[in-house]
Amino acid sequence: MSIQIERLYPSQTTHRDRLLRAAVQLFRHEPNLLEAFSYDPRGLEDDAALLAHVLAGCIPPGGGRQVVFAAARDVFSHDERAFEDAVSDIYATANKDLDPGGEIATLHFANGLHVLLSYRVCRSLHRAKRISLALAVKGHTGRAFGCDIRPEAEFGRGLWFDHGLGIVIGQTAVIEDDVSIWHGVTLGSNFRGREGKRHPTVKRGAVIGAGASILGDITIGEGAVVAAGAVVTKDVPAGQTAAGVPAQLKSRSPHSFSGFSLGPGDHP
Repeated sequence: MSIQIERLYPSQTTHRDRLLRAAVQLFRHEPNLLEAFSYDPRGLEDDAALLAHVLAGCIPPGGGRQVVFAAARDVFSHDERAFEDAVSDIYATANKDLDPGGEIATLHFANGLHVLLSYRVCRSLHRAKRISLALAVKGHTGRAFGCDIRPEAEFGRGLWFDHGLGIVIGQTAVIEDDVSIWHGVTLGSNFRGREGKRHPTVKRGAVIGAGASILGDITIGEGAVVAAGAVVTKDVPAGQTAAGVPAQLKSRSPHSFSGFSLGPGDHP
């Protein structure tokens, strides 16, 4: 079944093929990837098509996969911002994962990156007022990845979701550039109100450890660290660490999460 999605944007962005050329080399070295990913990079036009095939390949066969592919293909072809943000996530993930295969291996094998690709598509659809389609794509990818990220949430560029499993992010959450988030993280509401800003803001270069819960309209400061399993309900100042249940503040070690965030003395 071929599903056509009405185009969202009036003009095509400039075609790019750097990642696509790398994909051709990757598949040439391991021919079984053709069957594993159910597409042949030699038949694709550009990097936008490549991103769409990789994301859709995460969805079980059927109409849902076709919908995700068509939506992702259109978004990455016509929304310059969504495409550039996705590429910045690929580079950030390859760098932080220390993937010996570089960006193209990261694109195909990093689960957390696939979660981010899904968000970029859903966010673009939501900005274009295609709310129902955004939620449909979110539903399919959320079930595939075991996460729930609202398309209204605002993300910066160059993000890294390690593993990507179990991440829950609410409607009014804001994540700035260069943030690193491990699995099982919740950016949720404290249920003190249903109007206005009610989810956290995570500032540039912060790190959120596995299983942390950050609740309410609070701010995690630039370069701050939230330790694994922490429950945070108050602001965390820039460069500080929050750990425990409930979370307590302490100074951040100079070597804490080196390479993953802004450390003490670092500047944007």
